[in-house]
Amino acid sequence: MSSLLTISRAIDWFNERVGKAMMWLVLAAVLVSSINAFVRYGFNVSSNAWLELQWYLFGAVFLLGAAYTLKQNEHIRIDIVSARLSQNARNWIEIIGHVLFLTPLCLLMLWLGVPFFLRSFASGEISSSAGGLIVWPAKLLVPLGFALLLAQAISEVIKRIAFMNGLIPEPNLRGGAHAPE
Repeated sequence: MSSLLTISRAIDWFNERVGKAMMWLVLAAVLVSSINAFVRYGFNVSSNAWLELQWYLFGAVFLLGAAYTLKQNEHIRIDIVSARLSQNARNWIEIIGHVLFLTPLCLLMLWLGVPFFLRSFASGEISSSAGGLIVWPAKLLVPLGFALLLAQAISEVIKRIAFMNGLIPEPNLRGGAHAPE
């Protein structure tokens, strides 16, 4: 189990770094959006490339930031129900949810997303909008984001099992909004 916990810590470390980088992309997206609006309304000049760059940044933040959100225990759950359950029941719900729902979703998105990206990359796909950007970097975000999310789901299952076996403290005591009181 200690080798699995080492893998879990490595996944957590990596997704922590990616998540912090995504915080900076939020700022970049706001700046690009603001500059684009200023130039469009102030000088009556517009560019599809700037609009598409906003979409790419927005997509990157959500797709690549999802694993960080899961790591921080900030994902959506029904707290009214969860709070009434025993710790053991919450542990099993987390494990079952990650194994039976999140993992298959991530695997499906990887199975569909990798060829989606590869076709775009191989063809040198460019936006159909005049002056638009190349498309494959945006399509690459789909398999990358779900690969990070899958890795974090595995890390969360490892930590939950280790906690249930008394090997580590409660993994959700990091102080997230959904951490147990």
